[in-house]
Amino acid sequence: MGRERDGKELVRKDKIAAGLPLPARGPAAGRDPEPGLRGSRFLGAAFKARLREQARSLGFDVCRITHPGAIPQAPQQLEAWLASGAAGSMEWLASTQARRSDPRKLWPETASIIMLGMNYGPADDPLAALAQKSAANISVYTRNRDYHGLIKGRLKLLGSWLAKEAKGTEIKVFVDTAPVMEKPLAQAAGLGWSGKHSNLVSRDFGSWLFLGAIFTNLPFSPDSPEVDHCGTCAACLDICPTKAFPRPYVLDARRCISYLTIEHKGHIGREFRPLMGNRIFGCDDCLAVCPWNKFAVFAREAKLQAREALAAPQIADLLRLDDAAFRVLFSGSAVKRIGFDRFTRNVLIAAGNSGNPALAGPVMEKLESPSALVRAMAVWALGRLVASDRLAELERRFRGAETDATVAAEWAAATGAGAGA
Repeated sequence: MGRERDGKELVRKDKIAAGLPLPARGPAAGRDPEPGLRGSRFLGAAFKARLREQARSLGFDVCRITHPGAIPQAPQQLEAWLASGAAGSMEWLASTQARRSDPRKLWPETASIIMLGMNYGPADDPLAALAQKSAANISVYTRNRDYHGLIKGRLKLLGSWLAKEAKGTEIKVFVDTAPVMEKPLAQAAGLGWSGKHSNLVSRDFGSWLFLGAIFTNLPFSPDSPEVDHCGTCAACLDICPTKAFPRPYVLDARRCISYLTIEHKGHIGREFRPLMGNRIFGCDDCLAVCPWNKFAVFAREAKLQAREALAAPQIADLLRLDDAAFRVLFSGSAVKRIGFDRFTRNVLIAAGNSGNPALAGPVMEKLESPSALVRAMAVWALGRLVASDRLAELERRFRGAETDATVAAEWAAATGAGAGA
């Protein structure tokens, strides 16, 4: 990317606030924000400027506005993507398709959509952690507090400010758990553009923006949309370990490591496990490799900066967690939502990919887990960590009492191929 990406050089000191400034005191509640705009159907530029200042004071790094009819092509694109089966088991995308296709179906009174971005840029290059085979790699976005609650709270504060500033204001706030097509709306508002990896790219913040939306009945003038700046670059497509992009701008979630480690509830296919490396929750490869990250800056919001314990935890330590300790370690983090068994499934795959025989001991303990999901991945990991004679000994000890067909199949596959299978 043309320069070192250590934490110091990633941060632009002139663009990072030392802390979140206190919100400015606004005018009296409910007053007309632009008394002189009797002849315009839009609120004026001065009010938009104050809105952006208020958004900045609440921790948002970018605030722009679009209108509810700004993404007419998005519904057809979503329909085609869902029809292809690329959404995997994420059934809620289909069940909310109608409301997701048009903001006015979600709330008919919507006149303007305020799109907001909060930077969560990391201090270090996320790709560097992939070389630490005995350490687990957790996606940048979840190395501290779950952003959903943080951003929704700030959106509500900004909405309250709006309601005090303008008569008759009505709002609804959304983070990405609602049926809102945030990325197309963000591009329409000018926050960035949808890259070839189907994620938003910003000229100012690279790959690292969380998005939030405020739907309002206030008539703001829309900002200009952003255009695609990917050019001929295909770095995000080329780096994908599992080749999850059948073509530019289209993701097949069924092959995506983020989907497999977070959304997928069952056994992860054998063809994907070696490709996962040490990634135990999400994958940042296509985000991190983007050349536009040369403009990225370190997150100014402390709750989005990585906790030391989650930056590169040792796989051995994670294998020793029980359910209670797992909940403590990941308290407030999005990791906790996948549950202990799926988390352990992911860690066992990372252990199998580590090439570290010292991890065989804690992996063996998982052969007695009450979860078949965990036992199966323990067998797979041991098949890559111990010698064939030791694996055969473990099979004689544990396979006879095994009642789950998937675990038995893992034993057969592991012992049939020997060590390193």
